[in-house]
Amino acid sequence: MAAKLKKGDKVIVLAGKDKGKKGEITTVLPSKGKAIVEGVNIAIRHTRASQGDQGGRKPIAVPVDLSNLALLDANGKATRVGFKMDGDKKVRFAKTTGDVI
Repeated sequence: MAAKLKKGDKVIVLAGKDKGKKGEITTVLPSKGKAIVEGVNIAIRHTRASQGDQGGRKPIAVPVDLSNLALLDANGKATRVGFKMDGDKKVRFAKTTGDVI
């Protein structure tokens, strides 16, 4: 199945501790059905100091399930994603407005 959310998409979190937060997808993990969104689902990673960098408590973004994310349309509202043929190309479109993404 084609990926409905891609790297660089602006999304909103629908469920979980960060419900309502908005951010941009930095990485998609299609095999796990998850994505990493900047500023969302932050965990503290305790790292030991090594020769290249300083140790300490570092915040990292943890993957969020794709089912808990919704794409933001041009109006800033959550929308579902559909596919349609535009000539010979398959394109994504927002179900709420019908605009091609």
